[in-house]
Amino acid sequence: MQDFKFKRNKLFCEQVSLQAIADKLGTPLFVYSYNGLISSFNALKQAFSRVSPLICYSVKVNSNLSVCRVLAQQGAGMDIVSGGELFRAKKIKVPGKKIVYSSVGKTEAEIEAGIKAGILFFNAESVPELELINKTAFKLGKIQKVAVRINPDVEAYTHRYITTAKKQNKFGIDLMTSRYIFLTLSSKFKNLDLCGIHMHIGSQILKNIPFAQAMEKAVKLITELSEKGVKITHLNIGGGIGIVYNQEKALDLCAYASSVIKAVENIDLKLILEPGRFIAGNAGVLLAKILYIKQTPVKHFIIVDTAMNDLIRPAFYQAYHQVIPVCMRKKTELYKTDIVGPVCESSDFLAKDRFLPDWLKQNDLLAVMSAGAYGFVMSSNYNSRPRAAEVLVKADKYYLIRKRDSFGDLVGNEIVCNV
Repeated sequence: MQDFKFKRNKLFCEQVSLQAIADKLGTPLFVYSYNGLISSFNALKQAFSRVSPLICYSVKVNSNLSVCRVLAQQGAGMDIVSGGELFRAKKIKVPGKKIVYSSVGKTEAEIEAGIKAGILFFNAESVPELELINKTAFKLGKIQKVAVRINPDVEAYTHRYITTAKKQNKFGIDLMTSRYIFLTLSSKFKNLDLCGIHMHIGSQILKNIPFAQAMEKAVKLITELSEKGVKITHLNIGGGIGIVYNQEKALDLCAYASSVIKAVENIDLKLILEPGRFIAGNAGVLLAKILYIKQTPVKHFIIVDTAMNDLIRPAFYQAYHQVIPVCMRKKTELYKTDIVGPVCESSDFLAKDRFLPDWLKQNDLLAVMSAGAYGFVMSSNYNSRPRAAEVLVKADKYYLIRKRDSFGDLVGNEIVCNV
């Protein structure tokens, strides 16, 4: 997280003190680095520069309009998974030809909206979905490009909740059925241009082996189809590149890119990538204020104003996030503690059994690192807690990019009925 560094014992995002931002805007607070976002995007772009892929940012990891706009200005397309994400992409004027639409359960209304928006591809996940896209395109008098999402049945070596390419997962279409779609069923889909292969094998992957195995199966399918006269013009290899949360060995990005490029170097097609966490994950932190320090006979707790409703990953995935003081003082003793929130569940924790300085006290700030992906987007109003504010930092300035929920926002869509 090169854009979050200590200066004069205070943690900065680029050139702005996190303490200063929190003093002004309060906590909980998500803070994102502009430079962190574009640096990761450009690193991926550079690694694949030989083939100039279309890089579609995965909106689901951090869908804030300003974050998406920063990346769109760098040339990114958008990988969307819902009608709401399509609305966001259109709101910031992303061209339809740079939007790909994933999701295992697209509704007819969402499909119609995507076709009307002129999106580049639907990534189709079942035969019934292909039938519905074809029917909707016919109704609109359009020919719609579609990529078949294959399920290559490979082990991604990641958390089981974010593994998406094993045969027991709900995602994609097995290889045998995929061949049948292209070679036999395609003739009945008069309003589809079936010219793409898509796959996405999982998230937070730090080994190249799963990607290589999936690529081998995808290229074999493309070659078989070509031999039978079916031309595949686009290969979408999805996302899944992991980041370092806790001293893991990072994926060798150049080696990964080289293996992908080598696999397709003799095939005339356009590559599409769908990175998300890799771009946003280490570009953000979540700030929390200490409310109380509590010692029990068996456990030490730091109770903060930030909870599982703000960052669900530790409770949901048993995910690790580094937690550090925003302002450092003299070196002293460390003690083992749990960092927990106010929500009424024992699963409400940000970190367990961490060693933090014994000088921490009420109102001190903690930074939960690597919170730029799957942070705010997975937050909720559980316990009627207002959702956090979001800030974007660029150089020596910061911008409020989402206001904190008010209590009025909590009940704004509710209707009290007289029964």
